[in-house]
Amino acid sequence: MSMERFDCHYCKDTLLGKKYILKEDTQYCTKCYENLFANCCEVCSLPIGCNSKDLSYKDRHWHENCFKCGKCSRSLVDKAFAAKDDLMLCTECYSHEHSSKCNTCKKTIMPGSRKMEYKGNSWHETCFLCQRCQQPIGTKSFIPKDNSYFCVPCFEKQFAYQCCACKKAITTGGVTYHDKPWHRECFTCIGCKRQLAGQRFTSRENYPYCLDCFSNLYAKKCVGCTKPITSLAGAKYISFEERQWHSECFTCMQCSVSLVGRGFLTQRDDILCTDCGREK
Repeated sequence: MSMERFDCHYCKDTLLGKKYILKEDTQYCTKCYENLFANCCEVCSLPIGCNSKDLSYKDRHWHENCFKCGKCSRSLVDKAFAAKDDLMLCTECYSHEHSSKCNTCKKTIMPGSRKMEYKGNSWHETCFLCQRCQQPIGTKSFIPKDNSYFCVPCFEKQFAYQCCACKKAITTGGVTYHDKPWHRECFTCIGCKRQLAGQRFTSRENYPYCLDCFSNLYAKKCVGCTKPITSLAGAKYISFEERQWHSECFTCMQCSVSLVGRGFLTQRDDILCTDCGREK
């Protein structure tokens, strides 16, 4: 009874009594395995053999003894490290060469630690403080002022104007009217409550009005069409004996010809052109 053969899949040498490696249920002698499958070390360029530990990072491989800091040559095995321009660096060397410095304490911000960044400056999270209350701002909203930083509640207490309508702080986008501050959304027509910021408006007794409300409430009415006459929107009008007309409404009551710039006659409350007036 013959013994079943147990050979290297590649070179066919017998593996009986020898060390071998299984890969995907196929056996290889160590030499063939290393020639076919072993990764080359990034540092020494030699294959990482079966008896060596293969350390890998982003498809790159090292012998355990070759995995060292590119600056100080200390071993990086089982230690935190960082990669920079194909160099593997220990955290100390990386921090010294590449990490940002805290704008407050001037110390290095170590890789992996929490930090705050604003307009090219960096801080340790515990160093980025509100100028007024001296508490860490963290991920909360803040407002810069004169090279200092304030949490929103402190800024409002120290600097913000209060809206004369709602009495709340104005942090952005306020308007001023009669030397008083308003939120844009609070500065509204006293009549219809429509926002007036960026719109044409007028006032009466220091109260702001949109043009429509002011015209309806206070403008004289046209004798012709009975609608308000307002010069606020650039409208021209005719005035005669305490009566007013829009220019386009100042026409002969009889023939409707325009009387603007022409002579006219009156007959009781009617305004007539000279031709129609003579006929009467």
